[in-house]
Amino acid sequence: MIKTLKTVFTQKTHEGTTERLLQLSLGYFITYIATGIAPKYFLNTAPGYPGMSDVYFMVYSTALSSLFCVGLVIYWKWYKFKSQQYTTMFGITFPKEFLYIIPSGVCTAVVIPTTTLMYLLPISVMVAMIIMRASVIVLSRIIDAIQIKQGILKKTVYWEENVGVVLALLAVGLKLYYVRPGDFDFVKNAAAMTILSSYIVAYGIRIYIMNYFKNTRTKGVPYDNKGFFAVEQLSASSTMILATLFLLFFASGDPENSKDFVVNFQNAFHQPHEQWFKAALAGVPYGIGAFFSVFLFMFQGRTATFAGLVNRLTSLIAGTVATLVVFFLMKMKPPKPEDWFALVVIFIALWFLGRSEKKRACELAKAREIVLEPDTEAPCAPSDGASPAK
Repeated sequence: MIKTLKTVFTQKTHEGTTERLLQLSLGYFITYIATGIAPKYFLNTAPGYPGMSDVYFMVYSTALSSLFCVGLVIYWKWYKFKSQQYTTMFGITFPKEFLYIIPSGVCTAVVIPTTTLMYLLPISVMVAMIIMRASVIVLSRIIDAIQIKQGILKKTVYWEENVGVVLALLAVGLKLYYVRPGDFDFVKNAAAMTILSSYIVAYGIRIYIMNYFKNTRTKGVPYDNKGFFAVEQLSASSTMILATLFLLFFASGDPENSKDFVVNFQNAFHQPHEQWFKAALAGVPYGIGAFFSVFLFMFQGRTATFAGLVNRLTSLIAGTVATLVVFFLMKMKPPKPEDWFALVVIFIALWFLGRSEKKRACELAKAREIVLEPDTEAPCAPSDGASPAK
């Protein structure tokens, strides 16, 4: 363990190794903490805080986070996609993968605002938030089952990963025990169900596409997850720009309703908050976290079940840490007893995932799909064909 951590904190790691997985998880963990703290600060209505509305914060933070991602992928030229097959449409030749990566970006453009929109509805959304978190875990497991049946995924979902799913759902669903009468009323609200359904469908399609890309790379073709991320983000940003233009110039809302989304969205531009630039800067950690999040979902050689669990469990732990930070610094509510119990369950789930990762790393090393780090505590004996990287 000590050697592994030393590698994680001091070395550049290889694609598909456990050490690279830990580095991505650590990066996502740190950025998610910042992402969790920012809205607590800007939406705080106590004296001395901005007291910004949810929609205003969403507009400003999302704008710069998207610009940040797109700017980096263009600067790094990640858009130079390494394709395994090209196609021609309307006289234009382009990578065939664009036919499904671009729709994945459209789905991303749906996922980003729907999370915030749930908070704007005049209903209790705690149960809806639980469903949104749990849906990603369940969807990941379903997608593995579908792609195994289709012959796309050739790997087995280990029993440890299935145990991790059960424990993760237990941790996420603990709050259901504490629901009050009326907390399930969102199912009777057409707007809430539309937003929730859009989130689940869009996320499901996106996870399927990411794993389809990951599981259909032919031998010898580079696993270009950076190119995937670049094209997806360019597509997502383009979609959000078109949606913004529509809301600004063609949509109309109810000026008498202070919670009306369209009116608040337009006012974020026409009557900007005095701290709009700070709120925009607060979106940068979210933009950075997007890199880690996508690369975890697409992590080489792992099942959607495993990758989805690592992604969601990391964010859940970071959320608890963020709650502690705002409790100590902003005197807001501390984590509840059920949150601490959920955290214990999450760490148990991570232990099972650790067992799964050792087995998977051994399997991939035997198949020579990855090379182990020089100082790794190798799960496979040299006779198994797992040689460390040079």
